[in-house]
Amino acid sequence: MVLALLLCGAVVLLVLVGLFAFGVRRRLIQRSGGTFDCNLRWEVSEGEAAEPTGKGWAYGIARYNGDRIEWFRVFSYAPRPRRQLVRGAIDVLERRGPQGEEEQALLSDAVVLACAVGPARERVELALSEDALTGFLAWLEAAPPGQRVNVA
Repeated sequence: MVLALLLCGAVVLLVLVGLFAFGVRRRLIQRSGGTFDCNLRWEVSEGEAAEPTGKGWAYGIARYNGDRIEWFRVFSYAPRPRRQLVRGAIDVLERRGPQGEEEQALLSDAVVLACAVGPARERVELALSEDALTGFLAWLEAAPPGQRVNVA
């Protein structure tokens, strides 16, 4: 009986430590400022672009860092960003509201922004709030002179 209580207590303690670690990690990411909540869907196929589904979205935090946006998964302990988007390699393709199953997968006030990134022109979709979208587009347009920027 004592062993079972001790084991249950250890499990509860581990869960609490894990939740505390999520909170500390988020605070460390946000410490430098310039962060916003952002869902991300990477490598969207042509079929998914035509008929959006709720699959493939990952919830995260994006942080401005010079000419890059660093994207961190929320439910991860990794100290480094999962993805990085370089300002000069982002082309905004379209902007739309969530459709179909996406309405349940994304935050309620989300706007989906389809972009082509990198030299391979991979299709990436970002879902952000109106305020975060305004900031993101302003950041793209604020590129230094001579940089190619496409904000559809």
